[in-house]
Order: sequence, then C-alpha cells, then structure tokens
Amino acid sequence: MDGPFLYNDFSTFLKRYFPFKVQKISLNAGFTCPNRDGMKGYGGCTYCNNQMFNPDYCRTDKGVAEQLEEGKQFFAKKYPEMKYLAYFQAYTNTYGELEALARKYEEALAVDGVVGLVIGTRPDCMPDALLDYLARLGERIFVLVEYGIESTRDETLRRINRGHTFADTVDAVCRTTERGILCGGHVILGLPGETRADIVSQAGDISALPLTTLKLHQLQLIRGTRMAREYEECPGDFHLFDVDSYLELVIDYIERLRPDIVLERFLSQSPKDLLVAPDWGMKNYEFNHRLWKRMRELDAYQGKKYDKCGK
Repeated sequence: MDGPFLYNDFSTFLKRYFPFKVQKISLNAGFTCPNRDGMKGYGGCTYCNNQMFNPDYCRTDKGVAEQLEEGKQFFAKKYPEMKYLAYFQAYTNTYGELEALARKYEEALAVDGVVGLVIGTRPDCMPDALLDYLARLGERIFVLVEYGIESTRDETLRRINRGHTFADTVDAVCRTTERGILCGGHVILGLPGETRADIVSQAGDISALPLTTLKLHQLQLIRGTRMAREYEECPGDFHLFDVDSYLELVIDYIERLRPDIVLERFLSQSPKDLLVAPDWGMKNYEFNHRLWKRMRELDAYQGKKYDKCGK
C-alpha cells in the first residue's frame, strides 16, 4: 500500500513471517458444527450456506492432501514459486477428537509447499488440550486460529442461531493468545437488529480483545438460508448497505480500531447464483482501492479515534 499509513494490511503482515509469496488454499475437511448436529442446536447459523466459501476443488469426497494439490495447481500456473497456507475454512474445524484433528492438520503440513495452517472455528469449540497441541505446533510452523465472532451483541448472536455468547469469544481469544498462538477474528457488519451506531461501537469491544488479525464482511443474503427466507417475509427487519454507505461505515469502524490489529478483508464475495442481495458486482481489490482513496480524502487512518472509545 503506497502513501501514508491507512491501516495494517494482511500482505504486509505475512511478510513478517515469510520471505516469499504465500497463498491460502481453502479446505473442506468434512467437519460439521455444534449448532447443526444437535449438540447445541439444529440448522446452523441463519446466514450460512457453506457453498459460498468453497472453490470447485474443495469437496469432502476428496482428502485434505488432494484438495491442497488441486489448489496448488490452480495458483502455480501464475506463481510457480508460491508457497501455501492450508486454510481449514468450511464449518467448525476444531470440532472433533484431538487425534483425528491432528491427523488432518498434519496431512496438510506434509504436502510439499505448505508452510502453515489457518484454522477457522467457533469460540465455543476450542478445548485446552487442542490449544496445547496448536501451541506446540506453532513453535515450528505458522499457525493462525480464526474465530467466527460475527457480533459482540448476545441478542444478535441468539437471533442468528450462533449458539454461543460474546463471553465465549472473550474466553477463547484470551486462552489462545496466552499460549502464544496467532489469533484472528471475523465479524459481519449489518446483521439484522443492529444499528449503524451498534456496529461502529463494536470496534471498541473488538479492540479490547488480544486479536492479531480481523476480517470485516458485509452481510450478504444467500439462497437456501433461513436468513434469506426471513428477508423475504419481513424485509423491513434488514438494512442492506449500498457500496458507498458500507464504505463510510468501514472507515468509521477502522478509525475506532486498535492501531495494531491487522485487517485482512473488508468484503465478502459470494457466487452470483447463490446471492440474493446486495449484489454490488465488486471485487475485493476494487473495494480496497475505493477505500484507500476515500480514507486519504478524509485524512482517516486506523486508530485515529481509538482513544475516544475508552478501551
């Protein structure tokens, strides 16, 4: 990112750990979630259709190593010297017995060119024994655990059927970072019932967590989900941002974030055949360029208003 400091970006963060280009390869390792299998509930999160995350090579009828090899072929055509992070993305990738989890992680690490793990999970699915294992693994390899926080408001978490509280998030993030494991978070901006003021104030709660990285995504309504049906039945419960209003919201959010948090993404891109709304037709890099331009116009930068949050 050229010019004055605007925010901590993910590519610069990765350069602290790797002297070469690295690319995440998404995996579907056949996991489920406790709010799908009856442990905590059924149906999963109301917004969730995991088809929106998975590339064509990312299917459960293929093993972890096979998915990685196919992912490598996709990227190696353009960047033959690229190295890779195995991204356990679909569903809850720490939901299982420790031995079975370790086999999947180590299968990924055995693939040539894989230099680390990114593990997506829920804050209520991280036992101490698994954290101890990941801490040992992190002594020799790059490991980043990414928690689906989604919202800091318990009312919202109940409404979207997450099956955990924000207190669970605080506990999991703290236990993870206490072991020296890199820790990321993911939040969705625009969930039903949350006002713009709620969303902006969330940045203070997020800043109070010892997170290393953070993803922000706009709410998208996906075909086949309970939330899409709720939108059809009662659209007035939803406020779907257009690009310009979302851009201004993201800037307000960034200004109130702790200055050292690394910001990985601001946009989610679902397949058009699954997307109900909003359909912006915009790539991540296009949004980032608009964001940089607008932040420079406003003299905005990450943490500019952080001290005023009282965190």
